[in-house]
Amino acid sequence: MNRLTKNIILLVAVLVIFIAIALLVQSLDSELTMSNPVLRFVFVGIGLVIVLVAYLITQQSKAWEIGTREVVYMGIGAALYAVLSWLFNSSAVVMPSVSQVALRPAIVIPMFFGYAFGPAVGFFTGAVGNIVGDALTGFGLSPQWSVGNGLIGLISGLVAMSVDKNRSANIAMIVSVVIALIGTLFYLTNQGEQNQVFFGEGSGQITLLAGLSTLVGAVLVVVARFVFASNPDVAGAVTWGLMGNFIGIGFAALSDIWINGFSPATAIVGEFVPAAGPNAIFAVILVPVLVIAYLSVRRQTGR
Repeated sequence: MNRLTKNIILLVAVLVIFIAIALLVQSLDSELTMSNPVLRFVFVGIGLVIVLVAYLITQQSKAWEIGTREVVYMGIGAALYAVLSWLFNSSAVVMPSVSQVALRPAIVIPMFFGYAFGPAVGFFTGAVGNIVGDALTGFGLSPQWSVGNGLIGLISGLVAMSVDKNRSANIAMIVSVVIALIGTLFYLTNQGEQNQVFFGEGSGQITLLAGLSTLVGAVLVVVARFVFASNPDVAGAVTWGLMGNFIGIGFAALSDIWINGFSPATAIVGEFVPAAGPNAIFAVILVPVLVIAYLSVRRQTGR
């Protein structure tokens, strides 16, 4: 079986898992119905097409290899991400937003698995782990957000294709900073945007700290890039993980313009900023720890 066939099977498997979990959740609790389910799965399809296009563009890279080892890591990564997502969502520190947005240090799991085991593993870990975690939490499903989490792992894994690690880290840093600054600009020009707190505490404006969190993330990614200048592996993992975070969460938030009828300002200020900003902060702190530990184990075992 060639590599293209294996990756197509992977995408079909993700779609089947999404549909099965949605049907299971609906059968167990009829109140947890998804609004606009067809449109949500349209964006799931768009996300899967993005993954396929990314593969076709870079298919010569061995990073896309899927064998027994990668399948095992997909299962481990998805299970770990699901459990940690459930734990942090269940005891959530809620961010003011128009949907369920909480502080989620577990976001570093798809980033790390993508970096360590390839984009296919990263995508499966983020996408399947997130939707299973949402199902366990019981707040309802947003499959397009799970695809966004998958894109985080996917993009984190693309760093393995870099020939010049320092140059690729610089590119990822610049892209991350630009997206973060766009999010900050939207916040600064829409500070009066009303954001309903998901857990029913009324509505109000997003806090200054939450609103500037993407700016903090942009600053931290620059700091991390130069702190780890002598270690291109860690610098690449952090910068590409951050870029994946901003692009994946951006995909999910912007999809709600059509799915939930949000204005662009509401989607960016009410979802993208409070989700992507804290994710970036956790990534800058935790991804280097995981990568350094992983590289140390590889050196000791000679793998």
